[in-house]
Amino acid sequence: MIKAKNIHKYYGDLHVLKGVDLDIKKSEVVSIVGASGAGKTTLLQILGTLDQIENKSSSQLEINDVSIPQLGDKALAKFRNEHIGFIFQFHQLLPEFTALENVCIPAYIFGKSQVEAEVRAKELLDFLGLSHRYNHKPNELSGGEQQRVAVARALVNNPDLIFADEPSGNLDSTSAENLHNLFFRLRDEFGQTFVIVTHNEDLADMADRKLTMVDGKIVD
Repeated sequence: MIKAKNIHKYYGDLHVLKGVDLDIKKSEVVSIVGASGAGKTTLLQILGTLDQIENKSSSQLEINDVSIPQLGDKALAKFRNEHIGFIFQFHQLLPEFTALENVCIPAYIFGKSQVEAEVRAKELLDFLGLSHRYNHKPNELSGGEQQRVAVARALVNNPDLIFADEPSGNLDSTSAENLHNLFFRLRDEFGQTFVIVTHNEDLADMADRKLTMVDGKIVD
């Protein structure tokens, strides 16, 4: 699913990622932990194609056997929309749109019709226990409900791979536990691969594998 070798990243003189190697299999749930500043979010952004690696000639990043550094901007955007979903600590829902409309946005970018997009969005919202919230805007939803809408949005194009960055960091303990259990239900139901950056030890320990980052490298 993901093969990464010798991944480096600099911000000016700051060497953030120092030769990361990583191999993640299909339908794995992998957690990445480590102290703040260890490079977790930077790695997630590169794996998720939101940022670029350094030294493309000596590094490797493949997702589904596609070499990411060799894709042009348009091809990369298309690949990301079709194959990758993102869940962030702050749900980043658009406040002027309803839950249903927020979930449909990636499907519209994909090129699906309104009818097709809404059918899929409603299936996901129903699965996530939000059938009564289709027409509610984000400010009318609880924090846990907002995050579940964000999960539905991440899944609407049936991506192979979900990246989550501190997905429960802004939730109360009950909502966080519900969200953690949801990830594994989704993996079992839809077969997605999850890569989760988290400071939540309970979530990290639930994963199939827990990777620890220290000073820009994975140490286990």
